[in-house]
Amino acid sequence: MSDTMNLRLTAIAYAAQDTHTFEFRRPEGGALPPVEPGAHIDIHLPNGMMRQYSLTTTEGEGDRYIVGIKRDRGSRGGSIYIHDHLKVGQIVKIGGPRNNFPLELAAPHTVLIAGGIGVTPIRCMAQRLIAKGLPFTMYYSCRTRSEAAFLDELSKRPEVTVHFDDEANGKFLDMKAIVASAPTGSHFYCCGPTPMLAAYEAATKDLAPGQMHIEYFTAKEAAATEGGYVIQLQKSGREFAIPEGKTILQVLREAGVDMTYSCEEGVCGACETVVVSGTPDHRDNILTESERQASKTMMICCSGSKSARLVLDL
Repeated sequence: MSDTMNLRLTAIAYAAQDTHTFEFRRPEGGALPPVEPGAHIDIHLPNGMMRQYSLTTTEGEGDRYIVGIKRDRGSRGGSIYIHDHLKVGQIVKIGGPRNNFPLELAAPHTVLIAGGIGVTPIRCMAQRLIAKGLPFTMYYSCRTRSEAAFLDELSKRPEVTVHFDDEANGKFLDMKAIVASAPTGSHFYCCGPTPMLAAYEAATKDLAPGQMHIEYFTAKEAAATEGGYVIQLQKSGREFAIPEGKTILQVLREAGVDMTYSCEEGVCGACETVVVSGTPDHRDNILTESERQASKTMMICCSGSKSARLVLDL
């Protein structure tokens, strides 16, 4: 399990319809581990659930973490529990922070695209670019105006274009047009619902490696549970047969192997493990295509093996 901190929930504020911001600080006060735009934390809930949420903490706020959370009726229950049960003053176990969605400040121009609650990390990126005086454009899309968090703040910025599906006769953002109109060499960042991310991936498929950046809320592929291979831990020499129906992480956890993990879906990167030999079957949302081909690391919570034996640096 990743390292955790016991933080106090010090404020809950309305951000939009069904969306609140939640602020966490150390009970004794003081600075928290530093974060960069795109970072997220794990929230360990009293009911046993653990969920990842992107930080929307602004510049110069080193003593608090702020996340924006939408009460999603179609979720697995984490956001509903947070909205219905967490109270100001409560001590909550927080893991992280980690960043699998970092902002490249050396880019000649940056294009930020946010959908719904996906605005939380994108807002943080916009604030950093504004503070640094760097050029960017931002597109923020929601189904309705009432669901747009931070709208008053963002709509005042000349770099930001807002889009509401119900005010555009149901039309979505034109991803191809956004990419085509951007200055040469731009870096693109997108966080939002799955249909938006699919359209974004299609529109950016011809960009040079490293120009396209994306963050998923949930797993894009099903975890590899086909089994039928052997895992060897290089440091201890222990071997484990991975049976059908289980992931590598599940087998190692049951055997008492100490390791870091969090989401168990391949979206947080906590369990990234060095591959010594063998061919992983990558199922995560973290590694780029070139990193998958190199197979120097893998996420053992969801990825499996294409080879009969996989040796890991554990």
